[in-house]
Amino acid sequence: MSESLNDRLQQAASGVTPQTKPDERRKFLGSLRERTYLRMTVAQTQNPKLQQLFLEHIDDYRPYSILINGKMPQTNFVNKVMQACSHNNIKFTLINDQTAKNEPDATGILVVAKDAINRYRIEIDQVYAPSIEVADKLDNSQPKKHSFFRKLFRKGN
Repeated sequence: MSESLNDRLQQAASGVTPQTKPDERRKFLGSLRERTYLRMTVAQTQNPKLQQLFLEHIDDYRPYSILINGKMPQTNFVNKVMQACSHNNIKFTLINDQTAKNEPDATGILVVAKDAINRYRIEIDQVYAPSIEVADKLDNSQPKKHSFFRKLFRKGN
């Protein structure tokens, strides 16, 4: 028998199933990044503007589930999130196992799907960035480029 078959038989006999991407699961409260719609760190859950932003968009999370880090300080915001989820029939789970950490850059709140959605931007300040203001600044700061033919045939040459 091959090595992988022996390994598989050993795992089946011991009752231990291998876990895919264990480091990623520790970072994303037991879920995977490919399933993540939105992420807030523990530090971001303390920011009043980001708290308000999250609660304003609570309807966006209806098709998803919300995972809440059970080891971060229980604040008014956490209570408001749980109440909003209950009021809007959004599934939520308090995660209080070894994947939940209390460091500022650890995951505080995660909005996840059942299947992979592969979003490029998942951080709350990236997902709900003031895109109109950023686009206006970009348009005003860069000079407009003209095509070769426009330069060649412009009037007054």
